[in-house]
Amino acid sequence: MADKAPSVAMEAVLKQSADILLDMPKIRGYDFNKGVDHRALLQSYMTTGFQASNMGLAINEINRMIEKRLQMEEVEVVEECGQTTKSIMPGCTIFLGYTSNLISSGVRESIRYLAEHSMVDVIVTTAGGIEEDLIKCLADTYLGDFALPGKGLREQGINRCDHPCSLGLCPHPLYVLLSLLVRRIGNLLVPNSNYCKFEDWLMPILDQMVLEQDTEGTRWTPSKMIHRLGKEINNPESVYYWAYKNNIPVFSPAITDGSLGDMMYFHSYKKPGLVLDIVGDIRKINSLAVFAKQTGMIILGGGLIKHHIANANLMRNGANFSVYVNTGQEFDGSDSGARPDEAVSWGKIRVDAKPVKVYADATIVFPLLVAETFALHADKLTAGKKTDG
Repeated sequence: MADKAPSVAMEAVLKQSADILLDMPKIRGYDFNKGVDHRALLQSYMTTGFQASNMGLAINEINRMIEKRLQMEEVEVVEECGQTTKSIMPGCTIFLGYTSNLISSGVRESIRYLAEHSMVDVIVTTAGGIEEDLIKCLADTYLGDFALPGKGLREQGINRCDHPCSLGLCPHPLYVLLSLLVRRIGNLLVPNSNYCKFEDWLMPILDQMVLEQDTEGTRWTPSKMIHRLGKEINNPESVYYWAYKNNIPVFSPAITDGSLGDMMYFHSYKKPGLVLDIVGDIRKINSLAVFAKQTGMIILGGGLIKHHIANANLMRNGANFSVYVNTGQEFDGSDSGARPDEAVSWGKIRVDAKPVKVYADATIVFPLLVAETFALHADKLTAGKKTDG
């Protein structure tokens, strides 16, 4: 029997590492023997590894956006009428996108903070991302449980139906039952009566929009409609109230894909004729990207909101800064799960950019990102600005 291990095994297992490793960050997590220092804990993510390190990279990328954004520049702007005016433009225009479930959740308050203090320049969301914010101003959403059984909830008068009964239109006595139902969004519960209150609030606004369209020639776009809804809700808890107050454009290209669409459908039988110009909005968002000095994308989730922002940035040969936060995977070829490198191939992110994707639930990650970026630099970001409720 040999008195030492085979040389082939020794060479395979004990192969010398390349010297390049000596220049790379060393893995080290937070030491709680130093007490509880939340900032130091978050800073330690960079050298923790896995998605914690991606979180650290995302913090750095957003702080780079903010640093560039603070470099305000005076530029000449050519209006549609041909007149040239001077305007102050941020060094980086920040696009924020998020899916509706995040407004349903408590992440809404983090997003509202950014809108309240004009910390982002453009917002893109889904129909649900609009209506759920407005509905929360009218009634509450509650914490339930992911494990609540659908069949049992249905039998007890709780369901997952996607379409509210229109109390002003539906003659069927079923509306009495529907008004008692609760919709489930993951482990969140929304009483169906909330949507009935939303209808009562929205219908007179739609009446007025049709009137202004017919008598004043108002051309409504989804972003102009959202601006109006933010004005009408007149509630400082609302994201879109602050977007209205601070003139932050909010784009929702699929605005009919939700309760807003349901209400517009019902309203079309009462007072038909409302027209929303989606071409006007695509020109507006693309122009915001094209004429920006630099751009940054912060995208929470995937699907329509992710692509809409990225495609606008394609018009300028790509965003300069990008952070994705989602749990999507790329194996099925979906845009939702695509890594930033795929966007580079399309020209949606610049080839010299350093984009980051954090594979995580945004309800955990985004408030921490805000804490280490926008909130950390709030004094600089809000200097000279005043917000009021």
